[in-house]
Amino acid sequence: MGIAILYDRREYQAADALAEGDNLWLKTDDLRAGTGWELKPEGACRGERCVPIPHGREAEFVRDGGKRFNFAALARTLGNPVAHDDRHGVWAFGEAPAERMQALRTLAAPDFTLPDLDGRMHSLADYRGMKRILMAWASW
Repeated sequence: MGIAILYDRREYQAADALAEGDNLWLKTDDLRAGTGWELKPEGACRGERCVPIPHGREAEFVRDGGKRFNFAALARTLGNPVAHDDRHGVWAFGEAPAERMQALRTLAAPDFTLPDLDGRMHSLADYRGMKRILMAWASW
């Protein structure tokens, strides 16, 4: 069954992930495929951005001879919120507060897609340049 990873607005099923308390150990192939991050000699890298593994804390991030990486530890280091449901095998990673604050400063709503009452899908981006009002309702 594996673990569902929700990161960067995507879902990835990591069949060989290991959840141990607040740590999520991914095989390096799953790390790259599910998150876009990869382990390099300079640290955890995504594109041009590299985050060094803190000196003296290598065992917190890497194990099994570099074959597994603790993605939850990286997320905590970057300030990304982490939530997990072990019973259902789901781990969700949010944006770091600084990144979210930058997005809020632009006043641009993030794109999303939802169905209307007839089941037709609509994306917010489809209405770019038009005035729109978003209404939400919940029963609780």
